Amino acid sequence: MRSDDRKLKILAAIVDEYVRTGEPVGSKTIAQLENINVSAATVRNDMAVLEQLGYLEQPHTSAGRIPTFQGFRLYVDELMTLPDLPDEEKSRLDEMLGGEDTPEELLIQNAAAALTELTQCAAVVTSSAPRFSVISKVEVIPTGKRLYVILLITSSGSIKNKACRLEFDLSHEQLDFFTRYIEENLSGVSVDELSDEMFDKMVAAVSAYMVTLSPLVKGICELSEDLRQIEYTVSGGEKLLSYDELDKMEVVKFFEHRDQFAEVLEDTFSGLQVKFGAEGSFAIGNSSVIVSKYKKNGKEAGSLGVIGPMRVDYRKIIPYVDYLTQKITMLMSGDAGADDNIITEAPDGAPPGSKP
Repeated sequence: MRSDDRKLKILAAIVDEYVRTGEPVGSKTIAQLENINVSAATVRNDMAVLEQLGYLEQPHTSAGRIPTFQGFRLYVDELMTLPDLPDEEKSRLDEMLGGEDTPEELLIQNAAAALTELTQCAAVVTSSAPRFSVISKVEVIPTGKRLYVILLITSSGSIKNKACRLEFDLSHEQLDFFTRYIEENLSGVSVDELSDEMFDKMVAAVSAYMVTLSPLVKGICELSEDLRQIEYTVSGGEKLLSYDELDKMEVVKFFEHRDQFAEVLEDTFSGLQVKFGAEGSFAIGNSSVIVSKYKKNGKEAGSLGVIGPMRVDYRKIIPYVDYLTQKITMLMSGDAGADDNIITEAPDGAPPGSKP
């Protein structure tokens, strides 16, 4: 075995042992492993080189080594191999998730609950499904003197409302004009196609006819902004506070800046990705996120994953996340009979070291 190959094998063994025990790993422990056929002295020398390269660190004098962020990144990207997900685990996940008659929102909730229970990490979910719906109805309802409520309904069932106070009471004629105007310009428009430029033109057009109507258009614009926002939830957030390796203040900041983290998840490419807090992606420095996209009818509909300490069992968690997102995709797309096509060894976009 070449020296470089041996060092990588030793690094992988150290990561696996550290994930299992949470304790610094010594050279004798690694040398005693069946697949490491060198002496403890050789292992110790290789560990010193790996430390110089930034993949290991020694937390205390005379202690063993633990992987650094760079060590975990190399392990995830190149060294890790993923086991097959056993059939009994697939059946267990299917039972926890629900069948094809389960409402989509409940599917996602069940998946998050399953991940929290199975991984003891916090589950994170984003949903952009409303973006693929269209505006089905916009109604203006008088509720008081110069006070009107805008009701906006989409084809996906999302309902948004906003109260607007105008400078004047509107006549039936003015309300009828506005209703027709909105019907012509918004009915059937995809939420994903809504833009500030579109509403600027609508405000200008309405203002040219009657300035009193422009606040209603602005109200609809604000409601559309709500529809375009990423829906983001964290389940089992208390799990993050139970890990000694996670800074409690950083965990608090994470919850205070949830919107920024939602954007990190949405920036994830198709397939499964592993992100580290040490990369500056989010507030918790000594953490990792395993996240994958799920789709509906070929279009990305959201993300599902877990966040926990950097020292998590990636070989266990990645197959769970991958299977659940692929299963959700099938159920949401009406393809529940294609279970045999689910690949749990190497999801699209997974680390290069995963099993092909």
